[in-house]
Amino acid sequence: MAEPILEVRDLVKHFPLTQGILFRRQVGSVKAVDGVTFSLDAGETLGIVGESGCGKSTVAKMLVNLERPTGGQILYKGEDITRLSGRALKAVRRNIQMVFQDPYTSLNPRMTVGDIIGEPYEIHPEVAPKGDRRRKVQDLLDVVGLNPEYINRYPHQFSGGQRQRIGIARGLALQPEIIVADEPVSALDVSVQAQVINLMERLQAEFNLSYIFIAHDLSIVRHISDRVGVMYLGRLAEMGTDEEIYDHPTHPYTQALLSAVPLPDPTLRDHRDRIILVGDVPSPANPPSGCRFRTRCWKAQERCALEVPLLTVPPAFRDLPGPTAHPSACHFAEEKQIVPTEGNQGRTTETLPYEGRDPDDETP
Repeated sequence: MAEPILEVRDLVKHFPLTQGILFRRQVGSVKAVDGVTFSLDAGETLGIVGESGCGKSTVAKMLVNLERPTGGQILYKGEDITRLSGRALKAVRRNIQMVFQDPYTSLNPRMTVGDIIGEPYEIHPEVAPKGDRRRKVQDLLDVVGLNPEYINRYPHQFSGGQRQRIGIARGLALQPEIIVADEPVSALDVSVQAQVINLMERLQAEFNLSYIFIAHDLSIVRHISDRVGVMYLGRLAEMGTDEEIYDHPTHPYTQALLSAVPLPDPTLRDHRDRIILVGDVPSPANPPSGCRFRTRCWKAQERCALEVPLLTVPPAFRDLPGPTAHPSACHFAEEKQIVPTEGNQGRTTETLPYEGRDPDDETP
């Protein structure tokens, strides 16, 4: 079995909280990411989902070294890139590129499209000789579906979807092996989102790219991802293939997220369990002890406050073959099918055993 192209082990990022005017001192820390572990195979797409503030973007920035981890390891082909600096780090950065969330702010408005896409060649001149760069930029514009004649235009002359294509072209310029896409379609119209996702899938097949795809739209993540990790308050709650996560969720938080996805089919909508979470997300500066989801979980017991649940296959499922046996960070994990499939649409939906259930509200 081939080694993963990227491994993340117990990744931690804490931002210090300070107070004082003349003499500043640290009084705490924001635990944005607190022990995240996953791997990425060559040619694979790993989706990471979760609510705003759960640490998804912080993980993305650490993967490309825009943020330095507080602890943990990021292994690229077996080498810990968190310890690299100078030329060694520069060489690795060429192979791990990023597509940013907002195409309106990630492109320099004072630079032409040709200069934006060609800038990586100034930093890594070994990739393209100076006389060949204009042709390479035009080729990249063509690859992402833009007219090569647009090379001298400025970002304000493009639509949002076209700008994101420019951002993707910039990410492809150095021929990377991994692209970290931080909510690349969240700022786009729905019809444009589909075009950009289809483009990314085509480019992945053409250039054998590996994607870390970060988003909060569960439908998009299912469409593009091979595996999915669900994050909550700086930690992974559940990890599995798209079938395991979407059709056989075992963590209560995953089940709540899936129950909030709008369904266009009214026959399915009327026969699914809706889970309305009570309370707000705790502060990452003062997270709950034990399981971080316990303050909003209807299954929470005393054990949940005392023990941190590990991201592992629950004991009840270890001897059961099939999609239910996947890692879940819950002491009381159990399968709960949120969206009925053909053959079980007429089943009676389970009464939810906790306060705050509102059948007309689909927001967790």
